[in-house]
Amino acid sequence: MRTIIRLLFLMLLVCQGSMTWAQGITVTGKVTASDGVGLPGVSILVKGTSTGVPTDIDGNYSIEAPSKNSVLVFSMIGMTSQEITVGNQTTLNVVLKDDSRALNEVVVIGYGTASKRDLTGSIVTIKGSEIADKPSANPINSLQGKVAGLSVVNSGRAGSEPDIRIRGTNSINGVKPVYIVDGILNDNINFLNPADIESIEVLKDPSSLAIFGVRGANGAIAVTTKKAKAGQLTVNFNSTVGIKQVADRISMTNGDQFRELYNEQLQNQGNAAYDYSNWQANTDWQDQIFQNAVLNYNNISVSGATEKNRFYMGIGTVTEEGLIKHEKYSKLTLNVNKELQVTKKLKFGFTFNGYRAVPPVNKGVSAAILAAPIAPVTDPTTGLYHTLPDFQRAQVYNPLVDVDLQKGTSIGRQYRGVGSIFGEWNFLTDLTFKASLYADYGFNTSRSYQPLITVYNPDIVGTDKRDQLVRQTSVSQSQNVFPKLQQDYLLTYKKKFGDHDLTALAGITTYYRGSESTGATIRQGSSFPIPNDPRFWYTDNVGDASTRTGTGSAWESATFSYLGRILYNFKGKYLVNASYRKDGSSAFLGSGRWQDFGAVGLGWVASEEDFFKNQSFFDYFKVKGSFGLLGNQNIDDRYRYPAYPTLTAANSGVFGENIVSALQPEYIADPNLHWEKVLASEAGIEFNAFKNRLTVDANYYSKLTKDILVIVPGIAGTIPGLSNLGEVSNKGFELSATWNESIGEDFSYSISGNLTTIDNKVKKLSSKGYDIINGASRTTEGYPIGYFWGYVSDGIYQNEVEFVKSPLSTIGNVSPGDIKYKDVNGDGIISEADRTMIGNPTPDLTYGASFSAKYKGFDAGVDFAGVYGNEIFRQWNRSSFAQFNYQTERLDRWNGEGTSNWEPILSSARPNNYLPSNYWIEDGSFFRIRNVQLGYNFTPEQLKGIGLKSLRMYVNAQNLKTFSNSTGYTPEIGGSATAFGVDNGTYPVPRIFTFGLNLNF
Repeated sequence: MRTIIRLLFLMLLVCQGSMTWAQGITVTGKVTASDGVGLPGVSILVKGTSTGVPTDIDGNYSIEAPSKNSVLVFSMIGMTSQEITVGNQTTLNVVLKDDSRALNEVVVIGYGTASKRDLTGSIVTIKGSEIADKPSANPINSLQGKVAGLSVVNSGRAGSEPDIRIRGTNSINGVKPVYIVDGILNDNINFLNPADIESIEVLKDPSSLAIFGVRGANGAIAVTTKKAKAGQLTVNFNSTVGIKQVADRISMTNGDQFRELYNEQLQNQGNAAYDYSNWQANTDWQDQIFQNAVLNYNNISVSGATEKNRFYMGIGTVTEEGLIKHEKYSKLTLNVNKELQVTKKLKFGFTFNGYRAVPPVNKGVSAAILAAPIAPVTDPTTGLYHTLPDFQRAQVYNPLVDVDLQKGTSIGRQYRGVGSIFGEWNFLTDLTFKASLYADYGFNTSRSYQPLITVYNPDIVGTDKRDQLVRQTSVSQSQNVFPKLQQDYLLTYKKKFGDHDLTALAGITTYYRGSESTGATIRQGSSFPIPNDPRFWYTDNVGDASTRTGTGSAWESATFSYLGRILYNFKGKYLVNASYRKDGSSAFLGSGRWQDFGAVGLGWVASEEDFFKNQSFFDYFKVKGSFGLLGNQNIDDRYRYPAYPTLTAANSGVFGENIVSALQPEYIADPNLHWEKVLASEAGIEFNAFKNRLTVDANYYSKLTKDILVIVPGIAGTIPGLSNLGEVSNKGFELSATWNESIGEDFSYSISGNLTTIDNKVKKLSSKGYDIINGASRTTEGYPIGYFWGYVSDGIYQNEVEFVKSPLSTIGNVSPGDIKYKDVNGDGIISEADRTMIGNPTPDLTYGASFSAKYKGFDAGVDFAGVYGNEIFRQWNRSSFAQFNYQTERLDRWNGEGTSNWEPILSSARPNNYLPSNYWIEDGSFFRIRNVQLGYNFTPEQLKGIGLKSLRMYVNAQNLKTFSNSTGYTPEIGGSATAFGVDNGTYPVPRIFTFGLNLNF
């Protein structure tokens, strides 16, 4: 901590020394909009100097002007700037007018920036201030429900990465978008602190994505970190503390209910009654493993800027406990950037993001919902943890064995440094050349220890009831290195001539990434166990080399690309956005090595036409559309080198008395293999109405992923092939709308909402009848990706007569009390042919909404999020091989004619009832109160004498309430490209209450 304070003090001195503060006339005042409401964040700069200040939350300011001749420049994005000479005035109240025609808000696009009004596609900007005070270690978690077309499925596990999908699941091989952090391409942003983010742009349409070539198909998320703003020297500190808790628990039977149901089940199975002499407890295992977890986020930053020098540094810490006892996540982040304007035409700069994290030792929830409640937690005489009953102890441990006895037995460290240096040269008036070198170096280490585990087992004959579950200690050690290098050389031509406005970009970019991993494990028996001491948790410190096993892997890949883009508008109303990229990849051979991608977007700002000016309803109206070809290399690691298949075990050969192991390629690669492609199109409108109070953005999108890498089954056991044969379609509508209004000087409010429809369908796989099967999830031509496949329940057989009248079943013997399945194909027989689509994990509709209001210094906001029309497959209790605890729904089981027509008889000897069917399907729709916040901003008068520029305090409630019909911990369940929405005992998404403050010196 001392080191951090010293660094901050040193940087503060550097920034202070680089500033020149004029002394002269003190000018104060208030900056308001045309409706009289104060405008926060307006920049007031003394023209020709670096002296400047921002307005506070109410629009007030105070600045030192050198003389009466000084000119103050008042500016704000979206407003018309004003320049006012000070003269003899010491009070200047300024009204800034909306610059709605210009819409000059600058947004980040691929390899540059552009005015929002010049865009022909869908780019949504989320300001850093909207997520900085939300409790989340990963900034993307806070985007849930905020962006149309963006699906964010959060995991409640501390430090985990959400499942992100933009406009649907595009491929059977991967769904992740590409991340761009200050220009460098990446696969995640775990290394960032939310408080260091200036803005996040979500890029969805072909005209904005084609410039990324083989990385653009799944969408892009561009993150811009904070930079120093001209005329400001600022020290900012923000801190959040809070508590997390499990919001909705799974309803399981208690001890008495379990004994009642288990007795009935044994009777139904024809088994003898169970002896509960040693099993009289009533344990709530969920109570035993869960905790109210504490979190704390802190960030302090120093920034300063002159006309030639800009500097920013932020240091952040995260400490977050998990919902399960002894889980803990922590990380330290460092963000430093600097720009130096050497001359008017030459600029240099660098950025650096450092990250050190200690990931949690992940614990599961499954044991707590499967373990029988009749088992005690511990034995009071020995103090040992109690074993579970014999009917489940082979499959399920006492949950505290993992949570408590193996706590602190894993040590992991993650390090990452992401940085860049650049030089930018303006020459020949309209040309800019920028060269950038980016590097991303990740280094992870881990050590884990398996201790001896002994529990109390009352079923052991004799006086010694100790049962050694784990009889051998072991230590595992691993290291992973992930280097990435990127170079960009970009030439930009920007020119306005008459009614024409042209920006042209051409460039070359290279990208390299690699990985090196090594690991080893060593074991020792209970006679000479490895000590339970981290000093000995190294594979070279203990054990005999003969007990050591090792692993290792390494890979590297590279791309070389040419790119170009033209942004053109005529009279500010006819817009063209054309981009092209040619990618060369080391993953392929021959003709598949190079691929071409591109897009064209067109826009028409109809409100600029003369005929449009005769109406008063629309303040701004734009029609837009784009079409393009995108690329997809963000796919599973198994296809990192599609043209170079790995070798797998084959039939061994026998030569005399020698058996020789054989290897064969995993598949035979098509000689013309290449990356997957997406034909994408979009058409939509944007408009402002009611004097810019209402803004609307509506789009129709269509994405057809072609040439998907698909396994072609071999004939009669021959080696399968790999070809570009698959096709997947995603299409739908997006609608976003916002209403902003101010009432008087003190009150303003905003209402916004968005919704997205998704229609996902597999158009083609390798051949008719070919299926990709992952448990209950199936991917088949003509159906959505990862749909659930099984039988359709038609109630419960109530008696023998009903059974006799039903179609003949060839899938197993059935009796009264069993699930009755529909004869879907109508052939009079219940067979495998009657399995059909019983659920779809992709929602028909996703939506979000928010409401915010400000009154004087107070602000309040509520965010909502939800999905509709998807299903969940409940997998966690579908096994018949062990006896688990019962969901309370099983209290309504069939136990005689007419008692139930949904819950089958209690019996693990009835395999018919465990077949995949819609009995295991649950409604995945939900509506969530995502965030509720109340804050207060202190006025400058209230802060006089304590040396603060601003101070805000707030309270926040996240995931306050979720309304759903599912029985699990959470209805939002991610997964892989072809298997998602499957509840395997999914980790809870917590309810979080926090208090925070943000202050500026």
